[in-house]
Amino acid sequence: MALSGLFLVVFLFQHFTINFSSVFSAKTFNSLSHFMGTNPLVQFVLQPVLIFGVIYHFVMGFVLEIQNRGARATKYGSYNGGANASWMSRNMILSGIVILSFLGLHFYDFWVPEINHKYIEVLPEDPNRYYEELVHKFHSPVRVGIYVLSFVFLSLHLLHGFNSSFQSLGVNNKYSVTIQKLTRAFAILIPLGFIFIALYHHLNAF
Repeated sequence: MALSGLFLVVFLFQHFTINFSSVFSAKTFNSLSHFMGTNPLVQFVLQPVLIFGVIYHFVMGFVLEIQNRGARATKYGSYNGGANASWMSRNMILSGIVILSFLGLHFYDFWVPEINHKYIEVLPEDPNRYYEELVHKFHSPVRVGIYVLSFVFLSLHLLHGFNSSFQSLGVNNKYSVTIQKLTRAFAILIPLGFIFIALYHHLNAF
């Protein structure tokens, strides 16, 4: 669970880097997106591995949640979860479900049209189409609102997920404090960056 989560974080950073370039240069974003969308290694090796990683991480999350709920035969007479665990820790399954729902929307917005363009309708490849497709999706304030809310939950998920992952991997050395600060910054800044991208393109569409 920890390793699959850290693997997905690597992809998240790469995805953010490409998307953030759309704020500064449509040409750069188109070039990077075209490379990712046509490179055989990315399309036929890394993409299937990524999809497997996403499915594995979420399935294991539900499995662990079920195991944790069934670990105690007798329920507590009185339970105050906030006394011993943060809200993020107690609601990882909730934030996970929100993120999973968002991924469904995100796939519908970008991955499904891409598959349709290349493999179903087999339309002529246009290396300059990606930026306009991205901007078009952020015209709707409802969709932007969903994106913003989803990234807030992603931040909460990452804040606890990082701590839990490194604890599971036994990382406890002189670099632990630095690692915690860096991962906390990542868990806040990257989702904020995605929110900024959505709002930027939405506001600049008018």
